[in-house]
Amino acid sequence: MLAGWLFLRRELRADGRRTIVEWLLEDPAVLEAAEAYSREHGVPLSEAFRRAERYAWEISPSPDSGLYFRVGVPLAGLVVRFLYGNRLRSGGEENVPKAGGETGVVFVINHRSNLDYVILGHLIGKKAALSFASGEWASFWPLGPLVRAMGSFFVRRGSGDALHRRVLERFVQRGLEGGLTPAIFVEGGLSRDGRLHEPKTGLLDYALRRFDLAGERDLLFVPAAINYDWVLEDGSLRALGEPHPSGVRSVFSTLFFILRRIRLAQRSPDRLGHAAVRFGTPVSTRGWARSRNVDFRTLEPEARVGRVREFALDLMESVGKLVPIVSVPIVARVLLEASEEALAREEILSRSWMLVSELERRGAWGCFEGDAAIEAALRILVLRRMVVQQGDGYRTAPESVKLLRFYAASISHFLPEESSKNDYSGSRID
Repeated sequence: MLAGWLFLRRELRADGRRTIVEWLLEDPAVLEAAEAYSREHGVPLSEAFRRAERYAWEISPSPDSGLYFRVGVPLAGLVVRFLYGNRLRSGGEENVPKAGGETGVVFVINHRSNLDYVILGHLIGKKAALSFASGEWASFWPLGPLVRAMGSFFVRRGSGDALHRRVLERFVQRGLEGGLTPAIFVEGGLSRDGRLHEPKTGLLDYALRRFDLAGERDLLFVPAAINYDWVLEDGSLRALGEPHPSGVRSVFSTLFFILRRIRLAQRSPDRLGHAAVRFGTPVSTRGWARSRNVDFRTLEPEARVGRVREFALDLMESVGKLVPIVSVPIVARVLLEASEEALAREEILSRSWMLVSELERRGAWGCFEGDAAIEAALRILVLRRMVVQQGDGYRTAPESVKLLRFYAASISHFLPEESSKNDYSGSRID
């Protein structure tokens, strides 16, 4: 479990031993990319090297195993218990392999909330020291130093800079060789409409393009899926109509939005409702490649990209099958189907359980029991003014239809009439 941390800690020591940054700057692929940058942009080679060095320091984490295991993991547990009490559900932990030795491990996950980091760290932090690919959260003080000390590495999403991509590529490959256990949000960012979207293949391509099919070391990809009754930052997503500032303003506006929602949730005995995570069967890179007679190292770039995409779509399908069924998406779909009609509590319960039964028949994992969960979902939606109570009936609030659709969409891919809409053509927050 500590292999990846020991590798990074050893390589990042500043006592004269070679650091990971120094190793990257001596790597032939990075040197070649710096020379190409110098030619293409008409700048001195020394400036291109300085840029490569800046990227290397920017990407690399500064992990502290004591901080991770003695502070980070226990703190994640405290946060989860404060927010959810006993309402966190999980399944499939037996599928989480032990990293290290002759097996590398990569977790691939859908991305619903910034709390994903905390919940996953709480559930498997003692089994595997995860290193998340982080975006803006890892680039600003004081959050940056903290997430880097927890092992996260910074990724400029959507960067068109070939030099940056090459430095990141070699960091990922070197980390995997040294036992690093990355956790990748396979969609590349938070879903803006609640649906699953097309997987991003950049980090997967970096991990696969040098995979030795005949080597001793296999690479396991562990699919995992997460879902919530209440995504704390849902109203800050651009697709829901809220302004979305960029840079540091984006980070802190999202943080303040989350804190306001937590305060609102404390007014309810149901708090945030349920959160649920499910882990699936690991996918062996060696097994997948041999079954299709694929050697990523020997493929031409265009052919390799196509095969990596095929692999990514298989992983995305596995993640989709694991998405847990929690109660707010169920109730949201039932009320949306009723349009503006007010439904009695008993009718909502009846329709909800019919929908749950249909989803479970299609292989979904329903991770709550009893009418109390459905009633709690109703109370949460009323508290948030997404649903209006009229006497004994409940109906959707017209101004909250888009937000209700956001929640209902998290389970839509299980239903045949909706699955065609999950064509991975939607957009995400970068």
